[in-house]
Amino acid sequence: MSLHIENVTKRYGKFTAVDQLSLDIPEGQIFGFLGSNGAGKTTTFRMILGLIDATEGKITWEGEPINYQRTDQIGYLPEERGLYPKLKVKDQIIYLGRLRGMDKKEVLTELNKWLERFNITDYLEKKVEELSKGNQQKIQFISAVIHKPKLLILDEPFTGLDPVNVELLKNAVVELKEQGTTIVFSSHQMGTVEELCEYLCIMQYGKPIVYGGLKEIKRSFGKKNLFIHADFDLSFLKTIDGVDNQKLTPEGCILQIKNEDVSQAILEQLHQKGFVRKFALEEPSLNDIFIEKVGESYA
Repeated sequence: MSLHIENVTKRYGKFTAVDQLSLDIPEGQIFGFLGSNGAGKTTTFRMILGLIDATEGKITWEGEPINYQRTDQIGYLPEERGLYPKLKVKDQIIYLGRLRGMDKKEVLTELNKWLERFNITDYLEKKVEELSKGNQQKIQFISAVIHKPKLLILDEPFTGLDPVNVELLKNAVVELKEQGTTIVFSSHQMGTVEELCEYLCIMQYGKPIVYGGLKEIKRSFGKKNLFIHADFDLSFLKTIDGVDNQKLTPEGCILQIKNEDVSQAILEQLHQKGFVRKFALEEPSLNDIFIEKVGESYA
């Protein structure tokens, strides 16, 4: 069964952080939350976890509210990292694992697997404060998944990581999903969300402005991206009816066009002007959709 959010609102005095939010997050999938700072993502996560109460509406997981009796089935990586700097990695994870109902031997078995996977086996006896921020983040991630949760909530898990470590964490997230974990995460990295998520929600001012399956969202956006590489000047293409935007590149240009028919008109214009090395029509990127939709909500 899914994670169900029904007409949820959170107010702080006169300020509304989340406004009548309704979502269904499918079981065993990776669901992405996108939005500018202050859009309501973290507040939503805290309400899902029961850390703060909704002003209105209800949240259920597998048909029941989330409470302290179910915390051993849930993992949470907060945006504000919360490890104890003076504790050794081993002692830290044992402590957190025991809180989730694991015994010491079980924790150490899982911990050693994760340390090996993240190439940090020599950090077992090190204090957290001795680690780089990237490696602290790996330890924080391990603390969120050490007990094999059924529901995992990750708030900006990839922030501050170099590309190698981003790939390590992404691969771990995908593997957890394949093992049946439902994963909800927020990120400002559009490419990562696009790569990992089948479903997503873009929030602005506490409301969902885009919500659904990624493929359907892209199709319904209508506009397409057209990539052209050529050995002659392509600046004239911006005057063609149906071209919304043109970005010149060293190889040629990228056009945002209203629909597929416009690409045929462009192809005719290119005919006999010179050698065209690439002519590729693609769906809009998530970044394109985010900029337009969030921009509209500011207007």
